[in-house]
Amino acid sequence: MIGLDGVSANALSDTIGAIYDCALDPHQWSDTCRKIAVLCESTGGGICVHDMRHVQNDQLFVFGYQPEFLDKLGSHYAESPMAAADIVAKIGHVSALSMEELELAESRFHKEVLKPFGLLDIVWFPALRTGGRMASMHASRSDEAPHYQHREISLFKLLSPHVCRALTISDALDIRALRSEILEKTLDVLVAGVFLTARDGRVVYMNAAAERQVRTGNSIRIVNNRIFPADPAARAALSKSIDEASRDDIDKDMSEHSMAIPGVDGAGYVATLLPIDRGERRGIVAPLAASVALFMQDPVQSPLMPGEAFARLYKLTGGELRVLLALAQGLSGKEAADMLGISEPTVRTHLQHIFCKTDTPRQSDLLRLLQNSTPAIRGPQRPALVPDPS
Repeated sequence: MIGLDGVSANALSDTIGAIYDCALDPHQWSDTCRKIAVLCESTGGGICVHDMRHVQNDQLFVFGYQPEFLDKLGSHYAESPMAAADIVAKIGHVSALSMEELELAESRFHKEVLKPFGLLDIVWFPALRTGGRMASMHASRSDEAPHYQHREISLFKLLSPHVCRALTISDALDIRALRSEILEKTLDVLVAGVFLTARDGRVVYMNAAAERQVRTGNSIRIVNNRIFPADPAARAALSKSIDEASRDDIDKDMSEHSMAIPGVDGAGYVATLLPIDRGERRGIVAPLAASVALFMQDPVQSPLMPGEAFARLYKLTGGELRVLLALAQGLSGKEAADMLGISEPTVRTHLQHIFCKTDTPRQSDLLRLLQNSTPAIRGPQRPALVPDPS
């Protein structure tokens, strides 16, 4: 194969097969990015999402980089040779920083971003454009290796159309991977423990509060990757409820089901089960392969739901409150719409109603009013104010 000496047909076939597997399961991109990097004899790589409307860059499935470098790259991306090249490049067009036309050697980007972190060269291609967001796949070499040569660039050119097709098939970055990250960040600020389970009862996700509840161990533990209440009766009831909530023949409009989870010391939690493997909920939690959501709440310590007093004060509807709390987590209007399973115009309509009810002229004023009126949420972070989109 011309220009690909040393790359076996089996290695290429396995890598291309892995790329198309990612179309159905975007979380496989992490391993696939590593496969591609190994073929190209690279020390780092991954997928970068560039949000051109909000001048934001998110690194997904990356490896081989210092966190400080990723921060530096994000803050300087707009002035990098990569940003300028991607504006005019076609989807799948492969470039390397060492290419003569990019004039990297004496650039400020090379001196201030790459060189301090020991990076010599980056090869990449734009892989997906959707709305105001663009995604690119990249691999990199440290300064202990030579610049990318014809062999590695040819290999990237061979793989790029397959990567572009796989991302287009599932629109993985917009619909699954990014939503998964947004979902996890949102769940981690909740006071209630959130457990997401698969159809067979295996726990596929726990938020920060749930992890703390398990570490305490008074009421629940994780045994064989399943929730294991200390109380035998609660254990049997929970197992039965998860099984029933996961069944295909369950009433699609089944509401949540609550039950007691006593602890060994007399305390315990109130658990609420919600089937999520159906309808719009299915799309939201698809990246986590979850069938049932279990909310574990301490009835003594849990404060008023964040924003509830605020909603009562200004007579907000449930829909308006959900939109407000989503925006308070730093989500854009589109991200809030995706998370809540509603349209972006509906988000804007709710927001206009909230402006009228709270007598606030702009989103920043509204979120500042909410922050000043709502008790702090216990957890690793607090709701952040976001700049006005205007």
